[in-house]
Amino acid sequence: MLGAIHVTGTLVNAGTVLAGTTAGVLLGDRLPERIRETVMHALGLVTLAVGIDEGLAAFRPPLSTLTRGSVLMILGSVLVGGVLGELIGIEDGLERAGDALKRRFGAGQSRFTEGFVVASLVFCVGPLTILGSIQDGVHGNYQLLAIKSMLDGFAALAFASALGWGVGFSVITILLYQGGLSLAASGVAHALHAVEIAAITASGGLLIIGIGLRLLDVQRIRVANLLPSLVLAPVAVWLFQTFR
Repeated sequence: MLGAIHVTGTLVNAGTVLAGTTAGVLLGDRLPERIRETVMHALGLVTLAVGIDEGLAAFRPPLSTLTRGSVLMILGSVLVGGVLGELIGIEDGLERAGDALKRRFGAGQSRFTEGFVVASLVFCVGPLTILGSIQDGVHGNYQLLAIKSMLDGFAALAFASALGWGVGFSVITILLYQGGLSLAASGVAHALHAVEIAAITASGGLLIIGIGLRLLDVQRIRVANLLPSLVLAPVAVWLFQTFR
C-alpha cells in the first residue's frame, strides 16, 4: 500500500528548496548586481560541467558495450523528443504557468518566471531525480533524494539571490513530477535496468548542458521541449535490445 513514506524524499526536497529560496531572496537584496551576476555565471559553469559528465554516459558502459551506435540512439532520442516537445509546447506551458504565478505572487519581480522555469528544470532533470524517486517509492529509502535535497537547497539559495521568489515556486513542479515518479515507482523500478537508466542519464546530461548555456546567457535553449527525450532514450535502448 502507498503511504506517506513513499514521498518523504520529495517532501524533504521541497522543504530545502523553500528554505534555500528564502535565504537567497533575503541575501540577494543585500548583494550588488555584479555579485549576483557572477553567482549566476558560476552556477552556469558548474551546471555545464555536471551536464558534460552525465552526457558522456553515452560513451561509457553499459551503453557503450551495448552498441557502438549508443550515441546515435541518444542523439535520435533528443532530436525526436525536441520535435515532440515543440509540437506539444512544453516550454510555453511552463512559462505560462510561471507567468500566472507571477501575476498572483510575483508583482514587481522581473525575473520571476525565469526563476520558476530554470529552477523547475534544474531540480527535476537528472539521474538523482529518477533513481531517488524509485528508491523512495519502492523501498521507502530516500537517501538519494536527501542528498539531492541538500544540493538543491544550496542551488535554490544561489538562484533566488539573482532570480527571486520564482525559484521557490518550483516546488510545485518537484511535488508533481518527482512525487508522481515515487508514487508510480513500483512499476517503473521493474521496467528499468542499468542500461536504460544510463540512457536517461546521457540524455538528461545533454539537457543539463542546455540549462548551463542558458544560465551563462550563451543561448536560450528551450530545454523543457527536450524533456520527452528522457522517455524516448530508455525506450530506444529497450527496442534495440529486444529486436537486435
